[in-house]
Amino acid sequence: LFDGVYPFYPQQRKAAVFDISTIIVIVVFLVLACSFLLIIPGIRGRARLYWTLRVLLSLFVGLVIVVVQFTGDWETGWVQANTSYKSFSHVQVNADIGLHIGLGGVNVTLRGNPVNQINETINYNEHFPWNFGADYDHSYSEGLEKGLPSPILYVAEKFSTQSPCAVHRQYRIAGHYASAMLWVAFCTWIISNILFSMPVLVYGGYMLLATGAFMIFSLLSFSTVRNSPMCLIQIGTRTLHVAYGGSFWLMLAIGLLCFVVGITVVAMHHLNLDLLKTFFDLREDKAEEYQEMPEVFVNPHFVNKGL
Repeated sequence: LFDGVYPFYPQQRKAAVFDISTIIVIVVFLVLACSFLLIIPGIRGRARLYWTLRVLLSLFVGLVIVVVQFTGDWETGWVQANTSYKSFSHVQVNADIGLHIGLGGVNVTLRGNPVNQINETINYNEHFPWNFGADYDHSYSEGLEKGLPSPILYVAEKFSTQSPCAVHRQYRIAGHYASAMLWVAFCTWIISNILFSMPVLVYGGYMLLATGAFMIFSLLSFSTVRNSPMCLIQIGTRTLHVAYGGSFWLMLAIGLLCFVVGITVVAMHHLNLDLLKTFFDLREDKAEEYQEMPEVFVNPHFVNKGL
């Protein structure tokens, strides 16, 4: 026992700010973008603007496809309530409780209002994974052993396999297939860039359409969890509700952008191919093609011999 209360934390936990995998992905794409910006001065004329627009837009699409695999805000919800803080204790605190659902697990946030209450710093963010290869119930059991605050355990218990809510399997499978669709979209994004550089512009447009289609398929896969009713998450006298978060809407926007760009490329291929080649810096300069040589040197010996 610790001050007559069990369970307890051996050490104060700190709230997580960034996911390490997300930071790594962002750094990799920033390095690629900076490397391209270094060679931009070597491109002459209006083609410099076209190259910058194409490369940065393409890198942003690839960045979003990979980053949302590791984000935890596909569904989010917040509620402010007075709730018990520890098990076997009637002491209540005023706190914000947040629920963040991603493709690979759920994050539960507890932040006090104010942060320092009952001689403690109330600022927690706990992750419970459910992706294939991870054991959600084991993570939940470890939370019980460590003595996580009661609101975090209460919310996390709603997604366990033993919970009457029975949403664990749906979220796990929906997240798995959504992640698989995104990896396929990442592959088609790479193929589209290869086709644009070969250059086979119309087929690059088709692959960009396929990229947008797989993004939309991932959203449809994740949205299937809404087919069954969600258990009420009652915290004190307030109810925690979840809605689609930033990653979901960002993926929808990028998917629609890929559709628009892909349709534009295919349409321009059939309607105005010269303009499309100009944008991709593939148009041949006819002035140089038919330019005459300013000086011609002729050997008189061969001229006389031929005469």
